[in-house]
Amino acid sequence: MKLKNPKDFWSGVMFTIFGLAFAIIVKVHDYPMGTASRMGAGYFPFVLGCVMAALGAVIIAQSVVTSGTPVSKFAWRPLVWVLGGFVVFGLTAKLLGLVIAIFLLVMISAYGGHEFKLRESLISSVVLAASSVLVFIVGLKLAFPIWPEFLGWG
Repeated sequence: MKLKNPKDFWSGVMFTIFGLAFAIIVKVHDYPMGTASRMGAGYFPFVLGCVMAALGAVIIAQSVVTSGTPVSKFAWRPLVWVLGGFVVFGLTAKLLGLVIAIFLLVMISAYGGHEFKLRESLISSVVLAASSVLVFIVGLKLAFPIWPEFLGWG
């Protein structure tokens, strides 16, 4: 059987695999589910996994019927730089504070694009850092360092 739309087919397979993995992990670790009105720790990941798996199945079914483009060459550069940005964020957020960690995340991840534009990346990092501080620190009152504590700014 020749796939009419291989790009959508493999996207659907990816959605299905990740969705089933989330749902299975929740069940294997026996996270409390709760109810829709009083959600437990496993409720959202399980429901999200089921929705992702169902969406993947729909995309796979659609890919058999519709025509589409072939799968292009795998883009390693965005994968490496974006994942690297998240790793750096995770490693530096507590030590350097939210603002600097977000700045590093945006700058490193932006380098993974086709065109790195310093001005746009700087503006994006400022907007994201400011909105994150407003939402998480001011709005939700999370106890998270905004600036590096070792400099006495935190």
